[in-house]
Amino acid sequence: MCFAISTYYEVQKNMEGLYSLLEIKLHDGPARYGKYMDIETPNILSTIHENLIQDEPMPYNVPRELAVWAVENTIKKAEQEDKNQMTVIHGSKYTDLRLECASALEDMGYRLFLVANTEKILKNPRDLLEIIISLRKTLNPNSALYFPFVELNFIPLLVYLGVDLFGASTADFYAKLGVLITPNHDYHLKKYSLYDLNQEELKKYNRNSLDFVLREVRAHIKNGTLRNLVEERCGCSPEAMSALRILDRDYGDFLDSYTQLY
Repeated sequence: MCFAISTYYEVQKNMEGLYSLLEIKLHDGPARYGKYMDIETPNILSTIHENLIQDEPMPYNVPRELAVWAVENTIKKAEQEDKNQMTVIHGSKYTDLRLECASALEDMGYRLFLVANTEKILKNPRDLLEIIISLRKTLNPNSALYFPFVELNFIPLLVYLGVDLFGASTADFYAKLGVLITPNHDYHLKKYSLYDLNQEELKKYNRNSLDFVLREVRAHIKNGTLRNLVEERCGCSPEAMSALRILDRDYGDFLDSYTQLY
């Protein structure tokens, strides 16, 4: 099966107003290059907290009954909110609950989704693939997935899976810890004296690193070479490499559905 390059309307008008959608301009495998509001994607999404509707937070590894309660309350709280805002996909470690939550929220008109528990998901390669691929298959192509916290060497793989937007919280968090982040490795400056930076300077450096990685990813998508970058960066992380190997072994149909036939 071949997916042709497609463009979607950035906004869709219905009886409740104008909703912001992701405009997809180009695929490189499952990865999507496009536009959300006034930014190219994949990219950093700013001004999150004031645009995030109230949800029901829940840890990742909890009994199913608690995860169901979080999903039900998140959906209930979202019913009366502004659909132009960001909502949260809960469900803890249960993929079917994630899909139930995402589908219900999308049916209400939401198009921008924060994936909850990203730090835990990234530590569980099988869960990462099952959750993200299932969401990408279920959600409208116009809907955007947002990861608020992620290691830089994981970004190419996440984009390859169909994640569109990322937060700057990784850069800021590590700056507070005195850690300099790069596309391949993280360096605690007390141990690796690469630069003499105060916290604000380190935060700026880390944000520039994050910006570079996303610029690099977009350039590779445009040139049809993202898979090469994914393989290179996954080699810097045992979890990312495990996820890539499982992806190739168990999700060939997902990858093939986005591979152009010549």
